[in-house]
Amino acid sequence: MSRSWLLAALLVVLTACTAAPRSGAGTDGSPRPSDAPTSQQPSTEPSDAQGGSDVPEELSPALAGAPQRPATPGEAAAMVRASQRVIGSARPDPAAVAAAGHTGQLAVREIAVRPAWLPRVLERLGPRERRWVRANVAARREFRSMHPTSNADLADELPAWRIVSPAPARMVLRSYREAERRFGVDWEYLAAIHLVETAFGRIRGTSVAGAQGPMQFIPTTWDIYGAGGDIHDTHDAILAAGRLLQANGFRRDRGAALWRYNNSWAYVRGVTLHAEVMRRDPRQLHGYLAWEVYYLTRIGSVWLPEGYAHRQPVPVRAYVEAHPERLP
Repeated sequence: MSRSWLLAALLVVLTACTAAPRSGAGTDGSPRPSDAPTSQQPSTEPSDAQGGSDVPEELSPALAGAPQRPATPGEAAAMVRASQRVIGSARPDPAAVAAAGHTGQLAVREIAVRPAWLPRVLERLGPRERRWVRANVAARREFRSMHPTSNADLADELPAWRIVSPAPARMVLRSYREAERRFGVDWEYLAAIHLVETAFGRIRGTSVAGAQGPMQFIPTTWDIYGAGGDIHDTHDAILAAGRLLQANGFRRDRGAALWRYNNSWAYVRGVTLHAEVMRRDPRQLHGYLAWEVYYLTRIGSVWLPEGYAHRQPVPVRAYVEAHPERLP
């Protein structure tokens, strides 16, 4: 399995961990996810703001630019409830949605690395929240399993990347829907790949494996599926991903097609878990769009916010000394 420059970044990330897409036929004989029901569609944008008094207090650290991990299972559950309250509301404030996504992401990350927490968190939540936590924690663990387990093998430098705003929901939804209509690939799976590969285009940087663009194509693979488009253009890249998955039998066997995108069953399971979260509740796309970039290092996962921009790798300890809030 080849791996891209996102190997050390954990995003929807995520938990993000990826390899460059490769062409080829699907494979048989391994456990794969089963088919799911017909796709739904989310609204394209969060609506105008509700009053500031409606924003749960658990979102205050993220709103202030100083996100905090939960210290107890009770805090984690409260963060999940607050996050899902905002994301599921009828007219959420965009700033609150951004804070809700980040807050929920931090809760998931902490629960995932503390196995004893999960049942204690779940007992404090309602049925929908429990399902959301189970799926996202499972996805987080799948992607983490693709990374080194020894601290000595983790990075001691931060990457030479630029972190920019994610692609707008309205624009990506149009592209996902077009690819779904033309190639028979459920839009939720395209969104999940987009999340995992570059956090919806937040990450701009150089790939050691040569993978490029928001959906992380090797140029030779792009020559097959890009249809003459621009590898760095979000719309063109989403359509190319649809072509690749269609060519590898997505309608017949989703798992096999996803495996051709990245030759890892952990990747297949993680992408599928995120896709099914959005299938059950399309509004969750807005929460995922707010998930931030975290980069796994020897001293922990470091938050790389919008505006992070370095032409050369940065020693992680020096960076965190200058920006302590970025090691929640």
